[in-house]
Amino acid sequence: MEAESLLREITEYCRNTGVAESTFGRLVVNDGKFVNRLRDGGRITTATLERVRSFMSSNMRAHRDGKMVTVARQTPAAPPVALGAIPTAPAAPAPGVPKDKNFRFFDNRQKYLLFVNTCSEKGVVAQRVAMELTNIHPRPPAVRVFDAGVGDGTVLTRVMRAMHNRFPTMPFYIVGKEISLEDVRLALEKMPDRYFEHPATVLVMTNLYYREAPWLVPSSVAAATGLVWHELALTGTTSHEFEEQITGLAPFLAEHWRAHVSPNTGNPVYERPAVLVIYREDHRFLLDPIIPRRGGAAADYDLVMASQPYRLRAPLEFKAERVIAPLARSLGPGGRLLGIHSHGNDPGLEILQGVWPTEQPFQHDRHNILKAVKDTLGSTARNLNFNAYSDARSLFRYDMHTLPSEISESIGTSTLFAAWNAAVYVGQIEDARLEGVLTDRQYLNATRDVLHRHGGLWFWDESYVISRRRD
Repeated sequence: MEAESLLREITEYCRNTGVAESTFGRLVVNDGKFVNRLRDGGRITTATLERVRSFMSSNMRAHRDGKMVTVARQTPAAPPVALGAIPTAPAAPAPGVPKDKNFRFFDNRQKYLLFVNTCSEKGVVAQRVAMELTNIHPRPPAVRVFDAGVGDGTVLTRVMRAMHNRFPTMPFYIVGKEISLEDVRLALEKMPDRYFEHPATVLVMTNLYYREAPWLVPSSVAAATGLVWHELALTGTTSHEFEEQITGLAPFLAEHWRAHVSPNTGNPVYERPAVLVIYREDHRFLLDPIIPRRGGAAADYDLVMASQPYRLRAPLEFKAERVIAPLARSLGPGGRLLGIHSHGNDPGLEILQGVWPTEQPFQHDRHNILKAVKDTLGSTARNLNFNAYSDARSLFRYDMHTLPSEISESIGTSTLFAAWNAAVYVGQIEDARLEGVLTDRQYLNATRDVLHRHGGLWFWDESYVISRRRD
C-alpha cells in the first residue's frame, strides 16, 4: 500500500511539474527506470522512500509561461544510466569522517579500470593461481575455492576456466568476497558462460569481512540478525537465459550491497551483511550437499586466492591478524592459500621515485607477512606449512601493454598518462599527494625517462603459499 501511495504521489508530481518519469528517477535515485520498477512491483527501502518524498517536498515550484516547473536545490543532473547498469545513490560521507578521509585512492574506479585494461596483471595472476590447481587434492562433494577479493571478476573467471579444464566432472563450490557494488556487477556479468560450460557450479558472493566470509556467518549477533541471504536458482540451459536472470539481480544489489567508510579505520565496511548464492535449478539435486544454508557453512577450502587483499601501507599486524590468518584457518586438509602482493624494485617504482625520491610503498615482503601470520596463529600454525620460496619461484612479472613503435623518441601523451596511472595505482599514492605534482610536467618527464631507459613498463608481484597438511 505504501508503494502504491508513493507511485500516485510521483505520478501527480510529474504531471503537475511537467517532469518526465525517467528524468524524475535519474534526479532522485540515479535510475531512469525507477518509476517503472516501482510500477512493476519493485520494492524500496525506507531510506529511498524518505529520499523521494524529501525531493518532492523540498523542490521549489515556479510558474514559467503558464506551466509548472521544478527548480532543484543544488541537485546536479545525473549522468545517463547505461543499459543493465546497477543504479546506485551518490555516496555520502559517513558520520564523523572528515571529508578528506572519505575517499580512498585504491578504490577509485577510473584509475582501477584504466590499470586493468592497460596492464597484464590480471591474466598473469590467473596463470599463477592456475598453477596451484596441480597441487590441490579435492575431496567429495566438491572442489572448494575462496577468492579473497573478486574485483571485477577477471581473475576468478579465468581460474574457473582452468578449473573446468582440470576437473571437468567435479562440482564447484566457489565463494567470492567483494564489498564494491560495481565490482560485483562486473564479476557477475562474466558468469553466464561459466554456468553453461560447467553447470555443476555453486557461486556465492558476499560482502562479509575476512574473518566472516569463509564461513558466511557475521561475527556479531546484530549483524547476523540483519544478514541478507538471497538464492538465485537459474532456469533454462543457455548463457542468454542465465544472463537475463543474473542481470535481474540489479535491484537487489543496489538495495543491499552498500558500504560506507569506517570512522575508525577509514576502510570501507558494509552497511548490511549480504550473501548471494547462485546455482542452476536443473542441477539442484546434485548440488544439494554443496549449496550453503543460512546460519553457517563449512569452509575447508582446497584453494584460497588472496591477490592484493590488503593495502601496501597497512600495518603488518593488520595484514596478518585481519586478513591472512583467518583465511589460513579456513583451509581444509591439503588446502593451499596463495598470497600475492606488489613487490617493487621495478620501473614502476622508479617512476614514483623520480617524483618522490624517498618513496617506498612496499614495506612488508612475503617473509614479514608469513612470520607475522605464524605468530598470530600460535599453536594452530603447527598443522600449516609456510612457503616463502626463492625469488626465482616467488616473483613474477607483468607488463603494461604497449606497441614497440610507442616507445620511441616521441612517446605519445596517452601512453605516458597510462604509464603514470599504472605506477601511482600500484604504489597506491593518494589523490591528496598527487594534486601537488600534477601542476607541472615533472611527473610526465620522469615517466618518459623510465620508459626510454627500460623500453617499456613492467612490475613485479611476489607470491607465497600457506598449506595445510593433508592428514
